[in-house]
Amino acid sequence: MDGLFYLVRYVSGVTVDHLDPTPLYEQLAAVLRQMIMSGQLRPRDPVPSESQLQQEHGVSRGTIRRALEILRDEGLVVTIAGRGTFVKPKAV
Repeated sequence: MDGLFYLVRYVSGVTVDHLDPTPLYEQLAAVLRQMIMSGQLRPRDPVPSESQLQQEHGVSRGTIRRALEILRDEGLVVTIAGRGTFVKPKAV
């Protein structure tokens, strides 16, 4: 990630900053990545649904899908058709 941006803290956690020039999908990917790295989302846990993420962060479905694509490419999450997106289990 090239840009430097600030994650905005709010009562229940961290959200994206709509005034920051960094693309929202990169900010959302960073928020979810932090949740995974900190253990807030553990291996095999479901990632919050698109509708939950829309409400919580005020972003579009396209933004959410792009953020999840980044995390899939990084090997952090896996999407199972009809089931949802989950934190990828650690390799043994």
